Amino acid sequence: MLRSVAVPLIEGVAPFEFGLLCEVFGIDRTSDGVPPIEFRVCGEHPGEPVPTSIPGVALTPALGLDALQDADLIALPAARIRDDYPPAVVRALQELHGTKTTALSVCSGAFLLGAAGLLDGRHCTTHWRETEMFRQRFPLAKLDPDVLFVDDGDIITSAGTAAGIDACLHLVRRELGTKAATAIARRMVVAPQRDGGQRQFVELPIPECTGDSLEPVLESTLKSLSADHTVASLARQANMSERTFARRFVAETGTTPNKWLTMQRVLHARKLLEETTIGIDEVATECGFGTAALLRHHFHRVVGVPPSDYRRSFACR
Repeated sequence: MLRSVAVPLIEGVAPFEFGLLCEVFGIDRTSDGVPPIEFRVCGEHPGEPVPTSIPGVALTPALGLDALQDADLIALPAARIRDDYPPAVVRALQELHGTKTTALSVCSGAFLLGAAGLLDGRHCTTHWRETEMFRQRFPLAKLDPDVLFVDDGDIITSAGTAAGIDACLHLVRRELGTKAATAIARRMVVAPQRDGGQRQFVELPIPECTGDSLEPVLESTLKSLSADHTVASLARQANMSERTFARRFVAETGTTPNKWLTMQRVLHARKLLEETTIGIDEVATECGFGTAALLRHHFHRVVGVPPSDYRRSFACR
């Protein structure tokens, strides 16, 4: 359960990435049905302004680094990359090893996790512009430079700014359920459905609609997930050949039609498991999986637990 989030500030912190952490975790959204989250802004020297990456702008942490110790989540915003990170902050992060605390980094925040040795042997990502430097500094990390974020259990790393939002909402969905993630996304006016394999990574998101976008086909499909959609049927809706449609689909969404459709069905299954009491067989039918066995297979692969276990954890009471 996600009850507390601590954000350590270091010199050169990026205000925007810090702000997105505030938006997702720091604003009281209990009126929207989101459980309360204690938000702690920490620093090596509490009460002293910390210069940000923008000249003339500083942030002042109210708490010291001891506030990291019992937090459920340590969230690291992007910050200026440097040769040596503050030893006290590095030690505080190293003390997380073996605890139940989760660490999440946005963009270059992954370098701080790497400096603490927390990414050795772990799957991770960072901003594509910094991947070569990251590989040189942390050769033991299993870097994937092509994804929005990587969920490696107790460590979640994300790429650039928008990917940080995706990673944060993914974590909220993982810990608090779809309803909470959707409520936060709605208030932020961002897409709540950019989800990925809980133990691996999320595919590229659907871009904003353009004049020749596939978005009308995607929206129509989302409204009829129980139908027997195929690449051929979707291509007909788009008035394209199957080959052209498949190529355009990957270019626009970053994934294949079948992978995208499976993901949307799993997301819909989550919603039904949380908000309704219908049986697993009916959930499978409503989502387009057809059989409970197929639902269980895909649901467990993406979410990491069987549908019945997920319902016990997140069903609305």
